Amino acid sequence: MSQAQAAYARTLTRVQRKDEDREPDQRPLDFGLIARLFRYTKAHKGLRTRLLIAVLIRSVQLPLLAYVLSRVINGPIAEGDPRALAIGVAGFFGLAMLTHFTHFFRSAYSLQLGESIVHDLRNEIFDHLQRMPMSFFGKMKLGRIISRMTSDVENVRMGVQDVLFISMVQTGQMIFSTAFMIWYDWVLFLILLALAPLVFLIHRRFHPRLSQAHRDVQESFSRVTAMLAESVNGIRVTQGFVRQDVNADIFGELVEHHSGYHMAAARTRGQFLPLLQFVRPLFLAIMLVVAALRIFHLHPDPAEQQALLGALVGFFYMAGLFFEPVVVIGNMYDTALTSMAGAERVFRLLDTEPEWTDAPDAVAIPPIKGDVEFRDVTFSYVPGTVVLNEVSFRARAGQTVALVGATGSGKSTIINLIAKFYLPDSGELTIDGYDIRRTTSRSLHNQMGIVLQANFLFTGTVMENIRVGKPTATDEQVVDAARRLDCLDILEGLPEGFNTDVGEGGKNISLGQRQLVCFCRAMLANPRILILDEATSAVDTMTEARIQRALELLLKDRTSFVVAHRLSTIRHADVVLVLDHGRIVEHGSHLELLATGGVYAHLYRQFIRASEA
Repeated sequence: MSQAQAAYARTLTRVQRKDEDREPDQRPLDFGLIARLFRYTKAHKGLRTRLLIAVLIRSVQLPLLAYVLSRVINGPIAEGDPRALAIGVAGFFGLAMLTHFTHFFRSAYSLQLGESIVHDLRNEIFDHLQRMPMSFFGKMKLGRIISRMTSDVENVRMGVQDVLFISMVQTGQMIFSTAFMIWYDWVLFLILLALAPLVFLIHRRFHPRLSQAHRDVQESFSRVTAMLAESVNGIRVTQGFVRQDVNADIFGELVEHHSGYHMAAARTRGQFLPLLQFVRPLFLAIMLVVAALRIFHLHPDPAEQQALLGALVGFFYMAGLFFEPVVVIGNMYDTALTSMAGAERVFRLLDTEPEWTDAPDAVAIPPIKGDVEFRDVTFSYVPGTVVLNEVSFRARAGQTVALVGATGSGKSTIINLIAKFYLPDSGELTIDGYDIRRTTSRSLHNQMGIVLQANFLFTGTVMENIRVGKPTATDEQVVDAARRLDCLDILEGLPEGFNTDVGEGGKNISLGQRQLVCFCRAMLANPRILILDEATSAVDTMTEARIQRALELLLKDRTSFVVAHRLSTIRHADVVLVLDHGRIVEHGSHLELLATGGVYAHLYRQFIRASEA
């Protein structure tokens, strides 16, 4: 295994990653990507037009300055004409000032346009992520998603602000300098052109090496970011099992490899740029020799020599301006590769199609009663590995359905399908008779509430987190939701009541309080179908009683599907579905299933023993 492969395989668990986890190699310099990126300027046509005008003016100004300077030297200075010299100097100074102002506006416009493009890109990425199904987030690592939104988009910003339009100015400068050189001495220009393959060979040699170096740097940075995100998310496990030193060791190796990739890129760049800079004096020296031979051997007349010397001065000014962009663009080559790599990653994410979307003929489901039916539903997260196998059942409006079974039996998969986070592979899932494939996700989710086992809270206050269930709700409606769940005193008893900041992930409030906030959120939404994955974490007896009371109020008069972990929830359910290896092996009420003495009765006895332990 190579050093790069070894670094890539490192994870916090020291498990070797699969080759397919590695992102495909990229083509950093891709004019298709540049053209696609340039299309983002269409929404800012006025700014783009002003910038392009500034680029065009800036491209011609430096060659004009050199032309004016050569005219002053060959004219007033050579002829000793003070009046003409004063006029020439004034003209040169005025043009130089105009050049300065043009540079200021060109820089300002490019910064504005770059910021506008980045703003649009970030919004598009976020909107795209919001539309992706749950399967995407199961496959895409969090660190890579964060990298796309942060470092990769920032690289695109550099490409627009620091590379694209500067390169356009430099290219324009080369074109105008070329025109002046041909006008001054076309023979010398042909000689210059004959030497151009040397520049091409230098680029040809270093372009693949620099491209590969930057691919390695970008890949390495994604690995560092992904591991950092995993490390922070798992900090409790890390500290609980005293893995700080081990994890720091693994992370240190990744950082060391990342530094190595940076150094390799810097070494390659250190060879490339000096060679480019050496080309300029080499070409000028060769042309000086050729020009001297032409003047002294082909034109012996002093008057002709004087005229040719004047043209030669102008030619060499233009030659300097012709070679300057080669060095400038060469210096930006590093940034250009990084920008292209970032753009390719961003566009690859934007081009990732959802595994499924609402059908073209999907309709908005009207207000529902809450009848849910599975007919021979089969589903697999990974093709070939069946998780649900021909599952059939019906839940009538207002019923509470408890899902019971061992880990991996298919309980969470059923609620994922009802929530339309995934679509069945086969069979039919209907809500009030509407096939879930033919209904719009938004209209369904507007009538559905979800309380997950993780009790996820957003950064903000208790009030803001409850209002997630109904963004248009007033403060009074939020408070009323807590009152209806009989937990108003608990939330008002927080340090700042409903204005208490819950912190990142709700870390500033207790586990029981987080559960109640999530219940209030669902109550505020007033869904016709409620999906609840009960938390398994233990809380004190008093809080448990309040949570259970709130849960009973929340489930009342609505169709509810509960992945049950509490005996009280199972006892009060209208229907208990017992799952085993993706099949429903028993169904009925709590008492009916106990009477049969089957799988449920065995699980119930285990529940009793666990509760008494």
